[in-house]
Amino acid sequence: MSFALHGVKVPHRKHTQGKPATRIDAPQKVTLPMSMHIGAPAKPAVSVGDIVKMGTKIAESASSLSSPIYSSVSGKVSKIADFMLSNGTKVPAVIIESDGEMSLDESLSAPIVDSKESLIAALKESGVVGLGGAGFPTYAKLDVEADRIQELIINGAECEPYITSDTLTMTERSEDMAYAISIIKKYLGIKKVIIGVESNKKTAIASMRTLSATDSDIEVKVLPSIYPQGGEKVLIYHTTGKAVPVGKLPIDVGCVVINCTTLAVIGEYLKTGKPLVEKCITVDGGAVNEPQNVIVPIGTPISDVIDFCGGLKTDPAKVVYGGPMMGITVPDMSAPVLKNTNAVLALTHKEAKLPKTTACIRCGSCTNVCPFGLAPAAIAAAYKNKNAERLDELTVNACMECGCCSFVCPANRPLVQTNKLSKAFLKEEKTKGGR
Repeated sequence: MSFALHGVKVPHRKHTQGKPATRIDAPQKVTLPMSMHIGAPAKPAVSVGDIVKMGTKIAESASSLSSPIYSSVSGKVSKIADFMLSNGTKVPAVIIESDGEMSLDESLSAPIVDSKESLIAALKESGVVGLGGAGFPTYAKLDVEADRIQELIINGAECEPYITSDTLTMTERSEDMAYAISIIKKYLGIKKVIIGVESNKKTAIASMRTLSATDSDIEVKVLPSIYPQGGEKVLIYHTTGKAVPVGKLPIDVGCVVINCTTLAVIGEYLKTGKPLVEKCITVDGGAVNEPQNVIVPIGTPISDVIDFCGGLKTDPAKVVYGGPMMGITVPDMSAPVLKNTNAVLALTHKEAKLPKTTACIRCGSCTNVCPFGLAPAAIAAAYKNKNAERLDELTVNACMECGCCSFVCPANRPLVQTNKLSKAFLKEEKTKGGR
């Protein structure tokens, strides 16, 4: 499997670049699903009728890999009901009617951190998960044996079109980032920190270089502006030269990757005790009147966010969590902003229109751009033939579903979707065979 500098040049469309974030008005209600992270859903810790404030814990971690959830507004718990996630799974959700005051819970205070154990406990209590998209609980990434972490890599690539919220973090919240780095280094014994930023983000690069100027253990690496530079394994390779084997985790090669916004939220929590209750997200797309970065209470309906940005120019053909390459379509505008939402795009019919699919011409473009050197056309053929053994040989499980193959395919074939289906099929076949 290759880790060369493959990928694609995507149109940036960074319409919100350089715009400061604006805080949204208090929503009338928030919907907080118990699963906004990888791992077991959280367990509700409140009842209908309870009065809560911003930062009040409303759900406890339900297992060793889970994350607590906090109210993002002050108000009253009005309902606890089933909520359907984008993947079709139903989980409980706590619905809170806001009183409009956004009063902070008076019991919040900075955690006492004086050891690795207390740091991990604090991070678990913070509710912080990967805010760049995956939603993996951050404490679990860092809770490893001493000396296993050789490099802490800060992901500031932000390579998807439209999205600029991470870039804004690096320019406006560098002090929070620096504080988090200093505490993590101190109690986890990390000697090397690498901040990876794409070359087209000049202001963010300057800010990160200022951050690193007083600490020789921190290195800022300016990376080529190519998608999917922000993919975890791609970023590791381009910052350290290490390749993460198929089926292995970054820690298996001595690396931990943390998104820059995740790091800033950690820094604020360690200083103040304010848990993860809000997100800075990019709101953009051709259907949006006033694209901008907004600070939003988690659980706010997308419709409220769009209204704050001047409403819609036209009915959108598609509304997406995240970017156009790896984002997930939301079912309707009542869907809430989640912990790992970094953008909401309202795309016009022209932007969302799928081109006509034609026969594969065996040009090899998909393999040429794949960050891992996979063969999507061969994977598609194996999937069509329901050949699990061949899919395994083609290492389909290495696919990160970045969409580069579909992006460059002259026949407009749905290669990334087929890869995703192939992975599910292979998993099912292995389960049947007891492998």
